[in-house]
Amino acid sequence: MSDHLTYHTRFTPAEFDEQYNLRAGRPDYEETVIPGWSADSEAARNMLDCSLDIRYGDGANQKLDVFRCGNASAPTLVYFHGGYWQRGDKSIYSFIATPFAAADVNVVIVGYDLCPSVTITRISQEAREAMAFIWQNASDLGINRHRITVMGHSAGGHITQMMMATDWPAFGADLPSDLIKAGIPVSPLSYLEPVRLTEALNAGIRMDPAEAEAESPMVNHPPVTNAPQLVVVGGAETDEFHRQACMYVQAYGGAKRSVGLYTVPDVDHFDELNVLVDPTSPFFSYACHMLQGKGPNL
Repeated sequence: MSDHLTYHTRFTPAEFDEQYNLRAGRPDYEETVIPGWSADSEAARNMLDCSLDIRYGDGANQKLDVFRCGNASAPTLVYFHGGYWQRGDKSIYSFIATPFAAADVNVVIVGYDLCPSVTITRISQEAREAMAFIWQNASDLGINRHRITVMGHSAGGHITQMMMATDWPAFGADLPSDLIKAGIPVSPLSYLEPVRLTEALNAGIRMDPAEAEAESPMVNHPPVTNAPQLVVVGGAETDEFHRQACMYVQAYGGAKRSVGLYTVPDVDHFDELNVLVDPTSPFFSYACHMLQGKGPNL
């Protein structure tokens, strides 16, 4: 464990940037990646039965979108987007709902306020507020609160891990300890200190050492549930993203808690989402297994 938490100390500033500043490695990000997702998301909103911009808190971005498959008793997938806690918007990620709705899954895409207007600590709290709202208002939303799986990508993967570490009855007296039935952290940031030391990223996040430690699942937020998890990473991602995924699996998986690791072949941090929404892909199939309560099933 100690090596997981000190390995990064050998990095130079340039190596931190190479490992964590992922947009620098995708010069087409703004020209093709985001426009492609946005176009597919607009199509999803036009095609699917959805309710948009449902407010769950007082923050400017504390809104969520619900996409219904037509079966209120179907599993519920709650999705948190990435963007290193400082970029992105839920509207870009509506496309996630399209294949899942076709597979008899209701989908909730959660928005949240961004750094530096708020801290990562506040973002984690907003995510908890979203989950509580979903549980408390599931009937009005037309979804099943008893079959909730949480998924998030990158910073959203960190948020997913934080949700798996939340003591729900302590957060809200009406909330059950098993509020979340499964988790799927995709390319998660399990340990935040290396991100803090990546200058190009932390300029916008403004995370200090105390917050990096306090908000790291590897240090202060182990899972409090034995609900199964599937940790996912892209085969062509940087070594550090593989390490971030593996350290979590190794630390928290075991006989009592199934924590699987799946590597999506040959894709980077961004293209793995395009594989996720391909209904013929193993990634999509594994996610559906989790939603059906069958565990990682790798």
